[in-house]
Amino acid sequence: MRILVSAAAAILAAVLPLSSPAQEYPTRSVKIIVTLAPGGTADILARLLAEKLSSAWGQPVVVENRPGASGMIGAEAVAKAEPDGYTLLMGYNAEIAINPSIFRSMSYDPRKAFTPVTIVGTTPMLLVIHPSIPAKSLQELIDLARSGRAKLSYGSAGNGSTPHLGAEMLKNGARIDLTHVPFKSAALAIPQVIGNHVSMVFSGMPLAMPHVRAGSLRAIAVSSTTRSTAAPDVPTMAESGFPDFDITNWFGIFVPAGTPAPIVDKLYADIARSVKAEDMVARLRREGGDINPLPPKEFARFIEAEAIKYQKIVRESGITAD
Repeated sequence: MRILVSAAAAILAAVLPLSSPAQEYPTRSVKIIVTLAPGGTADILARLLAEKLSSAWGQPVVVENRPGASGMIGAEAVAKAEPDGYTLLMGYNAEIAINPSIFRSMSYDPRKAFTPVTIVGTTPMLLVIHPSIPAKSLQELIDLARSGRAKLSYGSAGNGSTPHLGAEMLKNGARIDLTHVPFKSAALAIPQVIGNHVSMVFSGMPLAMPHVRAGSLRAIAVSSTTRSTAAPDVPTMAESGFPDFDITNWFGIFVPAGTPAPIVDKLYADIARSVKAEDMVARLRREGGDINPLPPKEFARFIEAEAIKYQKIVRESGITAD
């Protein structure tokens, strides 16, 4: 009799589907760590995504901002987290693709510490200045800097951030003098430009466009190779005399290395579905961004290409961590 029972149990085990981590995940609150301060593009995207995922999963999805050290404070926290899918990183260019070319020593290796899940959104940067600055174009801004009539400064999201790289490319390419004023994020730099304490900043378009529309900032150029549908009258940096200028901010979800593949796949499927929602697409495109949720392996290849591109920019611009 025992043999028959054991045999029946073995047959049932073979035919009944076993529960997997992905089938059960998530069973509790999920945290998204953002490496930049509240109010910026990464924060906006993370909170929109958190709302979508929370609704889909029936579990709380909490956004936690940990800015500082060119994104490395937040990234390190995720790198050290349990690889169980409950701590996610909203990473962007700096801490993933740029920092390894700038910092001699990092507490984590982006290529080994994380598993890429997908891109949440991309957005070009907008070079914006205070309206009192007598320049309506990039060439006029360059002429003003060269004339010595004004001491110009630029804000950034810290050393190695895309606003920093963009301004240094402008500074070196135009052979002008600009004073760097680093902040923990471009979101913190924007009020300083509006208050005329800092002359300009390269900012993500979702952050800058409301102030451009309100007239508190003047848009000078777009950092991508094509004009933005959100600001069609603003020329690109390439059109303005910098043909090789192409920096687009991208924001993606990462998990600690070692996270089970079924959870990574579920995250990708649920995030891709969430960011393709009409309201999220419309919100980002209205501010000049775009959505193209690459699968994990494609995202990994994209990051490798980005790292090579930024390594070249850093070398040619002479940017250092100091």
